[in-house]
Amino acid sequence: MDTLSYWLLLVVVGLIAGVINTLAGGGSNLTLPALMVLGMPPEVANATNRVGVALQCLVGSLGFKRHNQLPVEEIRPILWPTISGGLLGSIIASYAPSSWLKPMLLGTMLTMAIVMLIRPSVIAPPPGTPARTMKQTPSAWWVLFLAGIYGGFVQAGVGFILIAALAGSLRYDLVRANAMKLVCSLAFTLVALVVFVVRGQVDWVPGLILGLGTMTGAHLAVKMAIKAPASVLKWFLFVMTLCGCAAALWL
Repeated sequence: MDTLSYWLLLVVVGLIAGVINTLAGGGSNLTLPALMVLGMPPEVANATNRVGVALQCLVGSLGFKRHNQLPVEEIRPILWPTISGGLLGSIIASYAPSSWLKPMLLGTMLTMAIVMLIRPSVIAPPPGTPARTMKQTPSAWWVLFLAGIYGGFVQAGVGFILIAALAGSLRYDLVRANAMKLVCSLAFTLVALVVFVVRGQVDWVPGLILGLGTMTGAHLAVKMAIKAPASVLKWFLFVMTLCGCAAALWL
């Protein structure tokens, strides 16, 4: 594959991943293999992927904020556990292989898929359900901390864990859960990037080209999320969860 074709592949894959990550999760199951096609070692691909993720999360968060779908007042208490977990997870990732977390990713997504079939209101609260604060739901702190560790470690599939915490524990509707998910992901991704940059594991040119695609995908996905009925978002999340399970088995 020549260089131009590879850059084009990264942009297209990034665009698709940006949409998937903004509306559900699991887009890194596409971008990580695309980066490794270039011959990157897994740890370099894992680090480089964070450039696209950070840019996508920034664009998506600002997009949801412009549409008044981002619960700004709850950002600070939600960010503390995710940043703390992200720092710990990224330090582990910079020294250890990520293969042992594959069962955790698969188990989490399979559990979500089963729960969404049997009791969809647990992950996708009915319209009008009042959201809870972190003070009202102390257990959410630990779920978000674990999500931060996982996200700092490997990123792929962390959106599903964050949605489980934000929609399942804190009862945000899927639009606001996705908005807050992007803020959380941006926070621990930036922490992880600092660790990976210090370790010299980020390949900036492919990362920025990938970011061009993920930013475009996030911009489009925010518009889709605002206009789509809740039932459509719920089924998209369910389908992406199943696809994420299949990708986790294949990778």
